[in-house]
Amino acid sequence: MANTQAMCTSFKADLLNGLHAFGTSVVRGATTADTFKAALYLASATINAATTAYSATNEVSGTGYTAGGVAVTFGTAPSTSGTSAIVTPSASIVYTTVTLTTSFDTVLLYNSTQSNKAVSVHTFGAQTITAGTLTLTMPTNAVSTALIEID
Repeated sequence: MANTQAMCTSFKADLLNGLHAFGTSVVRGATTADTFKAALYLASATINAATTAYSATNEVSGTGYTAGGVAVTFGTAPSTSGTSAIVTPSASIVYTTVTLTTSFDTVLLYNSTQSNKAVSVHTFGAQTITAGTLTLTMPTNAVSTALIEID
């Protein structure tokens, strides 16, 4: 099987249920933004739109990598442009001083505050890394380029 880039279907329903809070202007009972994380997955995994939550199954492992991945910074609140809603992390996602010798090609963005519910799957070219830093540079937070866009 192969990993497939997608917005997780369960995330769409969770949005309608008011579960995720990316920004600082939260209107539900909790008044703080949720904590989001990014976990890396093996190229041989099957992470896709049907993924509902973070799982350690087929997650990378290696020196310097912590199961569950790293925290993702959303310093900019979600916004709208035309008929689209957009949000992009305000900083690159960085895994420092890691050695991951098994091929990986996917990052799962998930909400660790809300029972590790899946948000989106992002794929890139398969790679390994030895005693290095992996930086996932975030795109411009605009329509057609935002990391998360709902039309």
